[in-house]
Amino acid sequence: MNAKIPSYTESPERPSGRIRQQNEDVILAAAAEEFARYGFKGTSMNAIAQRAGLPKANLHYYFNSKLGLYVEVMRNILELWDSAFDNLSVDDDPAQALAAYIRTKMEFSRRHPKASKIFAMEVISGCECLSEHFSQDYRVWFRGRAAVFEAWIAAGKMDPVDPTHLIFLIWSSTQHYADFSEQITQMVGQKRLTREDFARATDSLIQIVLKGCGLTPPR
Repeated sequence: MNAKIPSYTESPERPSGRIRQQNEDVILAAAAEEFARYGFKGTSMNAIAQRAGLPKANLHYYFNSKLGLYVEVMRNILELWDSAFDNLSVDDDPAQALAAYIRTKMEFSRRHPKASKIFAMEVISGCECLSEHFSQDYRVWFRGRAAVFEAWIAAGKMDPVDPTHLIFLIWSSTQHYADFSEQITQMVGQKRLTREDFARATDSLIQIVLKGCGLTPPR
């Protein structure tokens, strides 16, 4: 996939190497927490700096604006999501490929729930900051994934299902465990979802999705 939303990080005279990466990671984690709690409008650079434990000037040293930081948080999660599907091939075994993708997406939901929630809120509010990401290039990338499913169907490797809606189903079901984690924990009577909870949910999703495609889930 060639379509990427732009990075708004500052480029000139930035510290190099491990220290720069560590500082960026701390800032992005703090930003994700604030944006997920209060949304873009309700979040300030000062609040992010306080959560990160850094002077506000340091944030502007790495990220030139609140909008830039907001977009960078979403860019990171989108690159993780998309890279997991980049190398899908007609030569892959459908059951193995779909199971692996579902497991990867669920692991992202477990490890990056805040970023997923920010993405969901952005989409619900109209995708203003993501409009460039969902460009013609991204649609080409999406159709390429669907074309692999169509090839599997044509070869009799899986039942004839609509590839577009299959992808939507996988996206929505896996991201649900991040975006609506509070609803889930309320229903199951827990304060948070554990690694074991995610493992069971992942196995269930694999079973449901693959069976619906006429595939046998891999052991």
